[in-house]
Amino acid sequence: MARDLDAAQGFYGAVLGWDFRPAGPGDANLVAFRDGAPVAGVGALAGSAGVPVVWTPYFAVEDADVTASRIRERGATMAVGPLAFGTGRAALAADPAGAVFGFWQGEVVPDWSVGHGSAPAWLQLRTRDAFAAAIFYGEVLDWGVERPGCCTVSYEHDRVVLRHGHETVARITGGALEAAPDPVVRPRWHVHFPVPDLESAVEAATRLGGRTASPVETSSTSRWVVLADPEGALFTVVAPQDPPA
Repeated sequence: MARDLDAAQGFYGAVLGWDFRPAGPGDANLVAFRDGAPVAGVGALAGSAGVPVVWTPYFAVEDADVTASRIRERGATMAVGPLAFGTGRAALAADPAGAVFGFWQGEVVPDWSVGHGSAPAWLQLRTRDAFAAAIFYGEVLDWGVERPGCCTVSYEHDRVVLRHGHETVARITGGALEAAPDPVVRPRWHVHFPVPDLESAVEAATRLGGRTASPVETSSTSRWVVLADPEGALFTVVAPQDPPA
C-alpha cells in the first residue's frame, strides 16, 4: 500500500522492471507484471498519515470467516475485515508475535505464482520462535494438511521451509530463545524480489529516492540487500552470484 501510486510505479518500474495494469475495470489498485507474469499488487493508502507504507504478504484461503475465527481462537489479532474487496474478501491480521499478514478469499489473477519466475523469490518470516509460528500458520492457513494443492512444511537447518509442489514459497526463521528479546527488532514478514544485477537495482533505487537498509549479503549462489523505497517500505532484492553478461 503506497501513498503515491504514480511515484510507486516509477520507482518499482525502474528498480525491478515492472509494468502495471489496473486490477479490474475502474479499479484504482494495480497489479505489477514482470515479463508478462503477475508479481505483486500496489494499492493506494488513503488518509492515515500515521500508517506506515509496507509490503504485506497475502495468503489465499477458502473461507475468510473461518480463517478469522482461527486467528482469534489462537490469541492473535484481527486488525481489518474480512471486508468485500474487488472480486473477493480481504483481511489484515497479526500473528501472536506481532507480525502482520493478510489473507484473501476469492479469484486470483491467472498465472500468479510464488517461488519461481518473476514472482517473489520467497517470503521470509523472522520471528522469535519459528516452531511456534509454524504451528500457528499451519493451523490457521491449512499448511501441511493432506489435501491436494496444499503446501508442505519441513524443518531444515533450524528453519521452517514451506513448499508448494517443488517450489520454496516461504521460510520461517527464529531467534535465540534464551536471549532477552531485542525491543528494536520486531517480528515481520520480509518479501524478496529477484533481479538480474544487484548493483543496477541499488543504483536505480538510490537515484529515485530510495536507500539501502542493510549491507550486501552473499551465499554460494546469490547476493542480496534490503532496500527501502522513498516512502520507507522495505523489500529485499536477490541476484545471482554471476550476473548475466
